[in-house]
Amino acid sequence: MEIVVISDSHGNIANLKHVMGFAKKVKAKAIIHCGDWDNTEAVNTVLSYKIPLYTVLGNADISPEVEKSLEINSKKFDPKLLRIKIGGRKIGIVHSVKDCEYQKLDYDILFCGHRHYKGEKNINGVNIIYPGALHSIKPSFVIYETDTNKVEFIDG
Repeated sequence: MEIVVISDSHGNIANLKHVMGFAKKVKAKAIIHCGDWDNTEAVNTVLSYKIPLYTVLGNADISPEVEKSLEINSKKFDPKLLRIKIGGRKIGIVHSVKDCEYQKLDYDILFCGHRHYKGEKNINGVNIIYPGALHSIKPSFVIYETDTNKVEFIDG
């Protein structure tokens, strides 16, 4: 099962529409957003594509309307740390890796936002993936394949 993972969109509607169009084209079964939505227009843009959304808040998400919309309309939502199981995989979602304890990582994979560049590392056998910032000059996102527990970084 393919999941599209994005972060730090900071209200960039054009880039959100681009990625969501891509997600529809590849028939992604879910969207993970690692926070820093910035506004409700960004939330509504993603929700309009009717792909189940799993998300957290970021440090730039100070609007109560953003939190309320995500709480009501997401498939699953938590302000800080979301733990889900999709495609048989245990997935963690945070905005800042500081919001989870390394010694207690019990995931197949952990997706983190906040850092505005893509990357990955492995801690205690858990792959920690930073999809990058969707709003930046060099936007990037990730496709996660649950069957293989592998990620592909997409520049875009």
